[in-house]
Amino acid sequence: MSTPYHTVLTIAGSDSGGCAGIQADIKSISANGGYAASVITATTAQNTQGITDIHAIPVAHIIKQMEAVFDDIDFRAVKIGMLHSSEVIEAVANTLEKYKIKNIILDPVMIATSGDKLITDEALKSLKSFLPKVTLITPNIPEAELLVGHNINLENMETSAKELGEIYHTSVLLKGGHLELSDEMTDILYNFKSKQSTTIHNKAIDTINTHGTGCSLSSSIATYISLGLSLEDATVKGCNYLNEAIEKGKDKILGRGHGPVNHFGLA
Repeated sequence: MSTPYHTVLTIAGSDSGGCAGIQADIKSISANGGYAASVITATTAQNTQGITDIHAIPVAHIIKQMEAVFDDIDFRAVKIGMLHSSEVIEAVANTLEKYKIKNIILDPVMIATSGDKLITDEALKSLKSFLPKVTLITPNIPEAELLVGHNINLENMETSAKELGEIYHTSVLLKGGHLELSDEMTDILYNFKSKQSTTIHNKAIDTINTHGTGCSLSSSIATYISLGLSLEDATVKGCNYLNEAIEKGKDKILGRGHGPVNHFGLA
């Protein structure tokens, strides 16, 4: 008896160091039982210590990549990473709408680890217009602050997640990884459809190997949705998976900077 793959498409940039971006997405999707296909929006010259160059893929070719896979494969979920310009955002949004794609998980990559903004004001405006068309966004604290316009802390996380959801008409996973390190990690899921909030707790892990955590988390959630889980169950399982991958990679060594999580829990 023939059975279909649990297909997930990742639309993101390539990380030559393999820690984040398309490479992390494919590992996370595969580790959680999905079949990964990809559309590359940019290539980066990157390692564990940083990015030295970015090459943007022509918008026409990004559209061609999307059309090629959508014309042939039925995707159960789509994960979107960094979209670096208004033109790319609009091309991706229009193509997804053309093919009536559902279950879209967007990781709004807008702030570098250094705190620098990675997105222009024009691109940010286009991104905000796109957000109501996606199923879930997964901002960290600095990204959420940029979207909502005020500071966020542990005390106002739940109300901030709800505020984001109501402003942009989408569900929100507000990630607490940028809060001051304590014994516990707190993430808040706001389900826009049900208007319910879910608090997710995991053990905080002290490690520098966190390169690609946002990519890996959003990809794992997309994968669990492709497997048929509800938004709440997929998000909780995704957060738990990422926490386990961080734990299993906390003492591993790759390069001389911030290493990746251990997606497959390999020794």
